[in-house]
Amino acid sequence: MTPVWLTAFLDFPAADFEHGVAFWQAVTATTLSPARGADGEFATLVPGAGDAFLRVQRLADGSARIHLDVHRAGQEFRIRTSPGGFTFCEVSEGESIRPEPVVWPGGHTSLVDQICLDIPADRYDEECAFWADLTGWEKRNGIRPEFRYLDRPSGIPLRLLLQRLDEPTGEVRAHLDLETTDRAAETRRHVDLGATVVAHRSRWTAMRDPVGLAYCITDQG
Repeated sequence: MTPVWLTAFLDFPAADFEHGVAFWQAVTATTLSPARGADGEFATLVPGAGDAFLRVQRLADGSARIHLDVHRAGQEFRIRTSPGGFTFCEVSEGESIRPEPVVWPGGHTSLVDQICLDIPADRYDEECAFWADLTGWEKRNGIRPEFRYLDRPSGIPLRLLLQRLDEPTGEVRAHLDLETTDRAAETRRHVDLGATVVAHRSRWTAMRDPVGLAYCITDQG
């Protein structure tokens, strides 16, 4: 059964949780839901309109990371790991209305639009096949040879991008991509909020948030 929604989790160590959450609230113009979970470790970043697709988790141990929830109608909760070691959850159906991009002062817009799986070279074909089979979404070539993506249905908030790394081996990890109509203005906004520019590329800018989590700001389209 194909997914009906995707949710990205920003997982932060306890010492960085409040700082990391505050940054991503500001970046996405969201509010924080009441905490939930046995230890109050979970919360949702709630958009001004549309349904939530970003959540946060306070980790008991480990470094900051991204994980994914795949929603299906009638799905029982289970934790799984991809062939390359990326942890994700399969959960029941959730939200259905994808938020519109946020309009910022000056007129440009931005929205978290994509989760990119960063895949070492020896796992790339296997991971691409795994995610295409898991979702039932068609696999397509990206704008560069090292990219493929899955053709998401209308209304799904996050596209799945599959990036082949130069690293020969290792575990699969992930980062978020924000799409914007003005990358220079959006980058300045993030830097003012405490992020760091790692590298400028032709279609995207690689960033790190104030607690060290990697992400990218990408051109629209």
